[in-house]
Amino acid sequence: PTMHHNRWAESAHLIAGRLCWSQYGTNIPPMRVIAKKHLIAYWQTHPDAEQPLKAWYDEVANAQWQTPQDIKRQFASASFVAHNRVVFNIKGNHHRLIVAVAYRFGAVYIKFVGTHADYDKIDASSVEME
Repeated sequence: PTMHHNRWAESAHLIAGRLCWSQYGTNIPPMRVIAKKHLIAYWQTHPDAEQPLKAWYDEVANAQWQTPQDIKRQFASASFVAHNRVVFNIKGNHHRLIVAVAYRFGAVYIKFVGTHADYDKIDASSVEME
């Protein structure tokens, strides 16, 4: 075991046993959602979205997306737009969630969460959280 291997083992330990094997036989950590606070702020003003957003968060925080196909397998209704962005329908399309996915870094950046009406007023490929 090399020093690098030990450092990786320590990192794996910090993820509290949530490390899994990829299809390539390598350990890959689950996705990190940045930042959950945007979801919480939204569901505080839209309580009907709380449970669906928590369910989405839990699923994504345990996912290991390496390609858009991985997302499509898990969320069949997800739509893909420019700049590695993905649009999710929340609570039967009452709410929309847009994220940017950095596959190489295992990160999902929340770019927008809003009602369907709010979504119709923005550009999904360029919107940013305020």
